[in-house]
Amino acid sequence: HAGCCPKRQSRTGAFGRLSRQHVLKLLREYRMKITVISVGKLKEKYLIQGIPEYQKRLSRFCDLELIEVSDEKAPETLSAAQELQVKQKEGERIKKKLKDDSVIIVLDVKGQKLSSVELAEKLNSYFITGSSHITFIIGGSLGLDPEITAVADFRLSISDMTFPHQLCRLILLEQIYRAFKIINGE
Repeated sequence: HAGCCPKRQSRTGAFGRLSRQHVLKLLREYRMKITVISVGKLKEKYLIQGIPEYQKRLSRFCDLELIEVSDEKAPETLSAAQELQVKQKEGERIKKKLKDDSVIIVLDVKGQKLSSVELAEKLNSYFITGSSHITFIIGGSLGLDPEITAVADFRLSISDMTFPHQLCRLILLEQIYRAFKIINGE
């Protein structure tokens, strides 16, 4: 049967003679990674149910890692010095989770407001310049340690309105999902 069967196509394609496992490893390595570091544990049922929906939706576009660091217990009324101390303790927990190779975007009331299209353009600009890992940081109820804000590559404000910091997680994930859809022309 030597001449009657078509020649068997190579399965290596554009990757040459790499093994299938090596190709899959390369694809995983160059996939966009989004990390969201948040202070405090989700407590509201609707948020606990909403987050997995956006994790599932985002899985087609990127690897998503959600990290919660514990919030510092504090009384209702604090002096400015005590408030700073709480933020610093939470900031130390955040610093332990940061990766050197990641672009850092903090959610900050005093940050820049972007439309959904502008956020998509911002994320895409990081991706096309070789930054494949972006970390978003959401502070606790008192905000972020100034040291964390100082190391940020970008400060993002979601709105002029005030939202609970836990709700910001869901809003942020929805906006990241929308940004990927915009980037992909969907």
